[in-house]
Amino acid sequence: MVDVRFGPAGRPINYSGNAKDACTYIKAEGLEAYEYQATYGVKISQASAADLKKNSEDEDVLVSMHAPYYINLSSNKDDVIDRSIQRLIQAAKASEWMGAYRTVFHPGFYTTYSSEAAMKKCKNAITEILDKLDTLDVKDFCFAPETTGKKSQLGNLDEIIEICSSFDHFQPTVDFAHLYARSGGKINTREDYAQIFQKLENELGIKFLHCHFTHIEYTNAGERRHHILSDENYGPPLIPFIEEIVECGWDITVICESPVIDQDALLMKDIYKKAIPK
Repeated sequence: MVDVRFGPAGRPINYSGNAKDACTYIKAEGLEAYEYQATYGVKISQASAADLKKNSEDEDVLVSMHAPYYINLSSNKDDVIDRSIQRLIQAAKASEWMGAYRTVFHPGFYTTYSSEAAMKKCKNAITEILDKLDTLDVKDFCFAPETTGKKSQLGNLDEIIEICSSFDHFQPTVDFAHLYARSGGKINTREDYAQIFQKLENELGIKFLHCHFTHIEYTNAGERRHHILSDENYGPPLIPFIEEIVECGWDITVICESPVIDQDALLMKDIYKKAIPK
């Protein structure tokens, strides 16, 4: 049985309770996934994270975590890399507490480096992170580097695949809006989506994907801002994406990052259900 889940990036827009109880609200809405946002720092306590884990298991809502935004593993400043390493160690520990099946993060920026040199810096930092987590006996985590939306950022699809193929405890997060923005709007057909899935299968041997989706505005530099899915002035197009999900047969978790995160997640789920052959 194919497992396709939809959910919000963060607490639903009308939910005012604690994150540890959010899965009950999300399940009642009709959604099955939740990406906990630690974007401004990992602040959840171990007790609250354990409560969130139990809540997610009780409601069968799949939890992931988005690690802090202030991460740059390819910086030209050693102190920035050191702080980034510590933030990802904190994120992995909290992910283990809350049972998050993915810890999503943005790898970094090219800064003054070539893409090759930036990748080398990033890999060196990841090696240090994994060594420290092993020392701390943190084992139940999976880092999920995300395709990034700005051309100045490390994290095009090939780079994310390279990172994930180089380390244990790594699986990709594909943000289709970011790929769309980086490419200047070149994802438009079901075949365009199919090529991305095929590349991931060929190079990583996977048939399970954690991904983000929304509409996005972009400039020559890449992403500018997210837009709601009903605004058809922006892409990437939703319908061929849903059609490819139905056709490919992968297990997929789709996290919605539009300004109305849970409402648009429900919109995607509704379109998906209608697209499934009867």
